[in-house]
Amino acid sequence: MLVFNKKELLREEIEALKTPKSSVGFVPTMGALHKGHLSLLEKSVAENSITVISIFVNPTQFNNAEDLKKYPKTLEADLEKIKTVSEKILVYAPTVDDIYEGNTVSEHFSFDGLEHEMEGKFRPGHFDGVGTVVKKLFEIVQPNHAYFGEKDFQQLQIVKKLVQKQNLPVNIVACPIYREANGLAMSSRNQRLSEEEKNKAGIIYKTLMQAKKMFGTKSAQEVSKWVTNQLKKQNTFELEYFEIASEDNLKTCKRKSKNKNYRAFIAVFVNKIRLIDTISLK
Repeated sequence: MLVFNKKELLREEIEALKTPKSSVGFVPTMGALHKGHLSLLEKSVAENSITVISIFVNPTQFNNAEDLKKYPKTLEADLEKIKTVSEKILVYAPTVDDIYEGNTVSEHFSFDGLEHEMEGKFRPGHFDGVGTVVKKLFEIVQPNHAYFGEKDFQQLQIVKKLVQKQNLPVNIVACPIYREANGLAMSSRNQRLSEEEKNKAGIIYKTLMQAKKMFGTKSAQEVSKWVTNQLKKQNTFELEYFEIASEDNLKTCKRKSKNKNYRAFIAVFVNKIRLIDTISLK
């Protein structure tokens, strides 16, 4: 398995491997890999002749310096996990300077309002950072297909909008959420939870499942009120937001429409560790 720290060397290797019939699959990550990430890799390997994974904790998408500092970095363990999928996967693990070339600032993007909902309200500048690094990575790797998990559904919609508005020749592939046995959405941040906290955090998914059931007969406002009350009962939890929103434009649901697909979104702090989840309300 080849690991690259320099984008020029990665580009050279990709070009050397390419044939006229090749397709390049790309899985961008911030490392601390789990089964969800590996499922993206497996799909890319199955669908492409060349697969690249990036492992890069992008500083410009963190609006919380403490969160950036504590974000788990486990490169050696990540490489061992990647090998279990395929030893032919190319790994790009750059430095900040290799990506940003000494100018570690975000480009400003308009995502037609997607960036102002939910995560955008609570993490100022976050999606400018996401858009900046994804655009840079796409320019380096030049993939045909890029694989993203649906746990970060808002990010997924932002990346699709980025590709559309920047006319980038990349097909964005959405992949299902992987969950722990208790329903907790797999996330790199889960590594910071104690076993007790991880067990308790299963209530997030259980609450979402009940919200989905309620949404069949109740209004979005009634469901939101119930979820807020449920999370208040959890002493070590702090609910940042719960939203029921339209999947296409991420606008909060005021009144249900039969012609729209809705999704529930939640962000919860468990002992200052921020967890997000989402579920389709179809």
